[in-house]
Amino acid sequence: MNLFDPFAQRSLTLPNRLVVSPMCQYSATDGLPDHWHLVHLGSRAVGGAALVITEASAVSAQGRITHGDAGLWNDAQVKAWKPIVQFVRASGAIAGMQLAHAGRKASAQRPWEGGGSLAADQQPWTTVAPSAIPFDAGWHTPQALDEAGIEQVVADFRATAQRALAAGFQLIELHAAHGYLLHQFLSPLSNQRTDRYGGSFENRSRIVREVITAVRDVWPAELPLWLRISATDWAEHGTGWDIDESVQLVKQVKPLGVDLIDVSSGGTLAHPKIPLGPGYQVPFAARIRREAEIATGAVGLITEAQQAQAIIANGEADVVLTARESLRDPYFPRRAAKELGVKLTPPVQYGRAW
Repeated sequence: MNLFDPFAQRSLTLPNRLVVSPMCQYSATDGLPDHWHLVHLGSRAVGGAALVITEASAVSAQGRITHGDAGLWNDAQVKAWKPIVQFVRASGAIAGMQLAHAGRKASAQRPWEGGGSLAADQQPWTTVAPSAIPFDAGWHTPQALDEAGIEQVVADFRATAQRALAAGFQLIELHAAHGYLLHQFLSPLSNQRTDRYGGSFENRSRIVREVITAVRDVWPAELPLWLRISATDWAEHGTGWDIDESVQLVKQVKPLGVDLIDVSSGGTLAHPKIPLGPGYQVPFAARIRREAEIATGAVGLITEAQQAQAIIANGEADVVLTARESLRDPYFPRRAAKELGVKLTPPVQYGRAW
């Protein structure tokens, strides 16, 4: 396999294996994307990425991280997303949406405003979680969801998947990573329930299976469904979610209709010790791909064309997702193609530059 080989999933074929990772822009109003999102996502489609995934888009107003988060919990948001999706697709990329609920990490300030919990004069809202445990000192203490609340979360994911289809998206990624609600249920650090949604691995992973099943019920069989997970909490051994449980989870969700695991890490602990380095999360993607026999995506400090090519050529992952590198260079796929001796057809408007 090579970085610029096509990658087929269900009825879709990605023209190459470079994907723009979901990156929050914190620039929406009442969940509505605007011109910023059109230019941000559209420029990366023009830049040659095979798939452009939206930022974590909330399945409910309560599920937003910040006031500036995009969402898809009403029809006005469907209408706002449509022209963005149309432009991405017209530019040769597949349009994907990441669906998310922030749980106890909701009701937060935008990063450039401090990033902590919203103060009393900043229009905070009630947060929810598996257990009434705040994310960190100074954060809101969330309400522990009862079973009716859990059922509502599952229903919200289902309804949002239907709206994503109506908006024209061709791929959904469910966000069960980075310490947000679904990950909060998975990790014993944030889930201390004693009912059927807590305690054992089977119980802690139940809501993830329920969300996948609910979304797959309304998401067309011919379209892919991806799942982003944190492979590890980077916690002391035996205390948090880890790679062994990640492999176990993936083996369970594959038969439910998940097509690819987007493998990240961290997010449950506010101050983890992470051994950062180029491609530091790639071994997790490689292990899940090998042991669970499912397609994976690698993400995390992947910044060079040869580095991305090696990940694919070595069979460590099936796609490479770039985040910060995509922010620095919307045309990273075109630059990578040139470095690897591959010709990407430019937009006709830019042909004179090639």
